[in-house]
Amino acid sequence: MTEATAGKAQSKAQSLDDAIIRSAESTLETLGRAREAVQNVIFGQEKVVDLALTTILAGGHGLLVGVPGLAKTKLVETLGTVLGLDARRVQFTPDLMPSDIIGSEILEETADRRRHFRFVRGPIFAQLLMADEINRASPRTQSALLQAMQEHHVSVSGERYDLPRPFHVLATQNPIEQEGTYPLPEAQLDRFLLQIDVDYPGRDAERRILLETTGDADNTPAAVMTGEGLMNAQRLTRRLPVGDSVVEAILDLVRSARPGEGDPAITDKLLWGPGPRASQALISAARARALIAGRLSPSIDDVAALAEPVLKHRIALTFAARADGATIPDLVRRLAARLSG
Repeated sequence: MTEATAGKAQSKAQSLDDAIIRSAESTLETLGRAREAVQNVIFGQEKVVDLALTTILAGGHGLLVGVPGLAKTKLVETLGTVLGLDARRVQFTPDLMPSDIIGSEILEETADRRRHFRFVRGPIFAQLLMADEINRASPRTQSALLQAMQEHHVSVSGERYDLPRPFHVLATQNPIEQEGTYPLPEAQLDRFLLQIDVDYPGRDAERRILLETTGDADNTPAAVMTGEGLMNAQRLTRRLPVGDSVVEAILDLVRSARPGEGDPAITDKLLWGPGPRASQALISAARARALIAGRLSPSIDDVAALAEPVLKHRIALTFAARADGATIPDLVRRLAARLSG
């Protein structure tokens, strides 16, 4: 390579780096405004808001778990508005059929009496779909949704119909202990990038909820982003550099949560552990979390913070461990604590 060619290559690389930096600065500012707009509506759930934004920015789907009345539905509606997405909601019930979500073909007759089938698209053809109380639907209906989440298209009568871009599902789930629910199979749980636990708000946050949501003030957020802008932010997220130490931390964490590979004091309690999809979820979510926090590269702290929402729905305890009172969150926290140890 001549000096002139090398100089041009270096100049091109520098221009590309400058373009990425300019794009990153603009994206960071927009994400900051989006985060603030959501938190102005959803009080006392800062961690939940950040994890939901992380899920979407990483290009994945999220499972919100919590008892009724904790603003899970409101959170998804607010995210749809703030991110400028075409959002729809489906209330899952035991009698909900797959066609109620995906759509179905109807027989039509033209003026000249010719008949043909026309596909009527279901609510899944949205950029942000809220699957409300997903564990109240039958396994057949759950599977139809989760398959579409994975493949980003549906097939009806042999015809393929692509889902919109971007496409994200935020599903809500009541605790399994409640009556009238169907637990999601482990293979389907793995389709969710993060499991986000929604807890009760603190006292000060609940006071704010009482005062600001029961009056006549308009608390409707404004759009901060668009679907195209979100996809640009997602592309930027995937380009963020990840250091070798972070990659090794992800591998150490995930592999140590598998029976036979980690500390027997922990892994002997596990029926099975996370697969490579958990490692992919961790690196994608770590990038997104860093960008939301205003950083252009993830750290080991990001991996430790995301360990629980990434891993806890990808791990199962043995019967003996459950009988001894062991819990998955406790085991994951013990594993994550070793990353900085």
